Amino acid sequence: MTIDNTPFLRNVLLADAAMGAAAAALTIIGSGLLAPLLGLPEALLFWAGVALVPVAAFLLVMARRALVPRSWLREIVFVNWAWVAASLGMLAFAPIAPNALGIIFILAQAAAVAGFAVLEGLALRGAREAVA
Repeated sequence: MTIDNTPFLRNVLLADAAMGAAAAALTIIGSGLLAPLLGLPEALLFWAGVALVPVAAFLLVMARRALVPRSWLREIVFVNWAWVAASLGMLAFAPIAPNALGIIFILAQAAAVAGFAVLEGLALRGAREAVA
């Protein structure tokens, strides 16, 4: 089943893709500079950025489609909430010791991703099945 890619959904997907691509570039290219500034392991920042590349590309592809498979949009919402949970779980349980700026960095990106999950979830809930 597919749904129409409304202007609202398209804009949210594009913003999510842009934010993901920007975060990927920042953490891949700048992991060496960010690590001491945030008190986070350089490898964690680098590989988190690498993980964002296919996600951002997928979001861009989805934003450009006229019809979006409902299950794919549901998966996007799920992946965003999983990222938020992993971010919070990392602060609570991982053997890392970010400084105050690192904690703010993790919480800020988790909040942004949660915002996209909410907006994409709202689009999913309000979506009508596309007529083929």
